[in-house]
Amino acid sequence: MSKSIQNKDIRTLGYVLRRVNYGEADRILNILTKDGKISAIAKGVRKEKSKLAGNIEMFTLIDFNLHKGKSDFSVVTGAKMVRHYSEIVKDFDKMELAAMVLKKVSKVAESSDSPDYFKMVDQSLAALNQNVNLDIVKAWFLLNLKKAMGEEINLYRDLNGERLAVDKKYSWDNMEMVFVTDINGEYGADEIKLLRLMVSSDLVVVQRVKLNDRMMIPVLRLAQSVV
Repeated sequence: MSKSIQNKDIRTLGYVLRRVNYGEADRILNILTKDGKISAIAKGVRKEKSKLAGNIEMFTLIDFNLHKGKSDFSVVTGAKMVRHYSEIVKDFDKMELAAMVLKKVSKVAESSDSPDYFKMVDQSLAALNQNVNLDIVKAWFLLNLKKAMGEEINLYRDLNGERLAVDKKYSWDNMEMVFVTDINGEYGADEIKLLRLMVSSDLVVVQRVKLNDRMMIPVLRLAQSVV
């Protein structure tokens, strides 16, 4: 958590990554903000007449008011829904992917104040709320998660240090985390170009690209293998 948000009242936009019932009526929240991950307690939120109850939902961008005192937990003093991605909860596959996004970010964002994690969650949930190719969202998220962790994959040179050529085919060596020249490989110029676009562009840009299922199969396979 950033020093700038310690020991004071703050107002911040955030997503609930995880929530756990605590005591008779409270909830412990893990909140992702642009400044990092915050642990907070929403007191009385499970009571029927709680003013916070209807505003603290999963898959929702929330405007939080928090008080940070001596405790390890901030206290939620106010919350207002900014944007609820209601279409996600209507589709099991979308909800499953959205849950994966939150779970993976929750694990790696513990000690980081990088705004990249917030950006990834924000863009992934916004895309899932639309009628989009779920494989595109999943591949984009996983590749950018790897990048945010400081482990961006090499999409420009092969195992021998040679620049990837548009007239060659490659396979992916997951042990070495690099492409290997292979006449029967499933990665050609189009697949590599798409991978490069995914790690250099916002998801909304990638969504505009006309793709076919054949291209997405190896791209998604690589993305899943690196995270």
